[in-house]
Amino acid sequence: MSFLSAQGILVFFLLGMVVFSFFSEQFLSQSNIMTVVRQASIIGIIAVGVTVVIIGGNLDLSVGSLLSFSTVLVVDLHDKIGPVNAILLMFALTLLIGAVNGFLIGFMRLNSLIVTLAMLSAIQGLVLIYSGGQNVDIANQQGTWFAFFGRGYVAGIAVPILLFGLLAIVVQVVMSYTGYGRRIFAVGGNPMAAVYSGIRKNWCVFSTYLISAFCVACAALVLGSRVMGSQNNVGQGYELLVLAGIILGGTSLLGGAGSIWKTVIGVLILGFIQNGLLLMGYPYYIQWIVTWVIIILAVWLDLANKRKRLLTTHS
Repeated sequence: MSFLSAQGILVFFLLGMVVFSFFSEQFLSQSNIMTVVRQASIIGIIAVGVTVVIIGGNLDLSVGSLLSFSTVLVVDLHDKIGPVNAILLMFALTLLIGAVNGFLIGFMRLNSLIVTLAMLSAIQGLVLIYSGGQNVDIANQQGTWFAFFGRGYVAGIAVPILLFGLLAIVVQVVMSYTGYGRRIFAVGGNPMAAVYSGIRKNWCVFSTYLISAFCVACAALVLGSRVMGSQNNVGQGYELLVLAGIILGGTSLLGGAGSIWKTVIGVLILGFIQNGLLLMGYPYYIQWIVTWVIIILAVWLDLANKRKRLLTTHS
């Protein structure tokens, strides 16, 4: 029983893979698995950063619009100031927006749900103003090395997968084996006790939003270089998919508990479920309904685990 409690997400992942394999011969093929992981890498990269925010006791709902902003920006600036300068400027401005979120929530002590929800709307408006409501594209798509981040391979492995894996490993190590990671868990688990123990809560919260913004910038780099263009609403709905993967991975929305590697598994579960539904012939919109069901079940089971019962006895 204790094994299922600790490793339930991994068991669910393996069972899901077996079930879908019965409905489609292509599901467990190497090409399909690599395709799913590659497609899930963008959501996964963002989820790594948002997991840190949630462990710290907050939420970040602005990541979808921020992805749109960062992708449009780096693609549009590619032909104007060159790929290197475009990438650097995109990272700088994305981190600046993350810093604004971090300041308002960490230092001004505003509610993270309200702040990031408002930021989601503000950034989307900023994207539309910047782009004039038009999509952006890179003119000479064959003559630039920029495509490497989204289309390239290293040792036969797609670069987006490598970037996803590298970020996940680094952040997992930081959160599990460093004083900084322990402080983030402490702030998310018991903010008052963390403050009394000398932890600078405001700076910890501020830093988590910088990490989240950095991960969004990495995802925008992958997305922009894969498509070599961008719609002005390309990130719409990503915040839901990111949260679904994180919750499915077992990170508590109440803060103070979570794991990067379980978030990775949660994101992959979501990706393989969507892929399995497509291979079974279900239309794309069914995925959104299934995603909703997954979120509700995951949150319910998380609360049930904390209450030690499936249903509350309070009216």
